[in-house]
Amino acid sequence: MIEWEASELPLCRQCELLGVSRSGAYYQPRGPGEEELMMMRELDEAYTRWPFYGVRRMRAHLTARGHRVNVKRVRRLLRAMGLEAIYPKPRLSAPGPDHRVYPYLLRDVPIERPNQVWATDITYIRLSRGFVYLVAILDWFSRYVLSWELSNTLEAGFCVRALQRALARACPQIANTDQGSQFTSAPWIEALEGAGVTISMDGRGRAYDNIFIERLWRSVKHEEVYLHDYRDPTEAWRHLDRYFTFYNHERLHQSLEYQPPAAVYFR
Repeated sequence: MIEWEASELPLCRQCELLGVSRSGAYYQPRGPGEEELMMMRELDEAYTRWPFYGVRRMRAHLTARGHRVNVKRVRRLLRAMGLEAIYPKPRLSAPGPDHRVYPYLLRDVPIERPNQVWATDITYIRLSRGFVYLVAILDWFSRYVLSWELSNTLEAGFCVRALQRALARACPQIANTDQGSQFTSAPWIEALEGAGVTISMDGRGRAYDNIFIERLWRSVKHEEVYLHDYRDPTEAWRHLDRYFTFYNHERLHQSLEYQPPAAVYFR
């Protein structure tokens, strides 16, 4: 759409050529209201505790907490948050023509060294008046977070930026993700293939194929996000930057014989 004040082509003609209504040309999208933000907060906390809850259980959970909401609305909010219950589901939609599915390569594979396998995923981070998305790249062997990024959309760019920063430090043998659009996009695939990395993808509805990063999200939410009320993305970034420094260099992991990830990754 051309800025109509600066164009000789009338707005009604532009709309006609583009196949949109005049009311659509003036429409300004609005973010979620206070009630929806509150429900999204509660859905996020419920999903962190019970990632196997589907839409109907989530609706029942919200109803028990005093919200009047139907299944359709809960489904829309979960999609906006990028959340999906963990359970086998029927194949409801076919991937797009550019969607190449890679096999899951990590079943029964012993993880024996840093940079053998990296895992990547996205999670929802609440703000006091909105939300952002967080992506992180994790080394499976050491649980070290190599890079992370925040974004206010689910477009692939912020994931690719995190990947490029991680690849500037090291290169894994295998990179594992789910089949989300960010990780099947051409820029993501090209960055990995260009670095000579073997690509692995979880099976659909099998988030526990990527269990270590699911555990990371629980730690981030319970030890950082739920203890604060970030006013805006800048404040969220500042707190998360401090948390990931603590997580990598100070937080003791039982599975690592009570060492921090950095001690194992750089050993």
